[in-house]
Amino acid sequence: MTTANTPPPANVGRRQRSDARRNQQTLLDAAAAVFVRAGVDAPVRDIAAEAGVGLGTIYRHFPTRADLVVAVFRHQLDALATAATTTPAAETPYEALRSWVARFADFLVTKHGLAEALHSDQAGFESLHAEFVDRLLPVLDQLLKASAAAGHTRPDIRPYDLMLAIGNLCIGAETFPDYHARRMIDLLLAGLAQATPAPTSSEPK
Repeated sequence: MTTANTPPPANVGRRQRSDARRNQQTLLDAAAAVFVRAGVDAPVRDIAAEAGVGLGTIYRHFPTRADLVVAVFRHQLDALATAATTTPAAETPYEALRSWVARFADFLVTKHGLAEALHSDQAGFESLHAEFVDRLLPVLDQLLKASAAAGHTRPDIRPYDLMLAIGNLCIGAETFPDYHARRMIDLLLAGLAQATPAPTSSEPK
């Protein structure tokens, strides 16, 4: 039994910290989903509804929109950086590449809103941009090499070129509702696919 002067058992403190981290992850997942649908300027009440929490909970964790946008950015970045090591066994290397690129495109919605969210903090924005390039280029390189080794995609695609191409295709998605960036990205990935050699006949003509 604990008293007013007796600290709670250590496992209680660990469970509380674990619950707090899990709740924050749920909130960040909800915010990321709303950002993808409506951009980083989406009303906070929409994020609260998506997460099933009150507005006060969001503001307690993230007092400003910039705090929330940066937290979602880092949350998505962490997920993308580890995605190559958590690929479902049923996925082919090409399917794993496509899945990662789709998640990367969603991440770019948050990334494109960073500059506005951070306002005059240009140094902070540039630091986050450099971090995402440093962490994600090796992951994309790994996915491309695996897909090429399996004969699914061309072997001469540089990861930085592909990353830039995807980023450029995503520009304007928030401004022009009729523009479908995902459709253009699908066309880009189809262009990377390795053509299957036509079967040859061993019989003489």
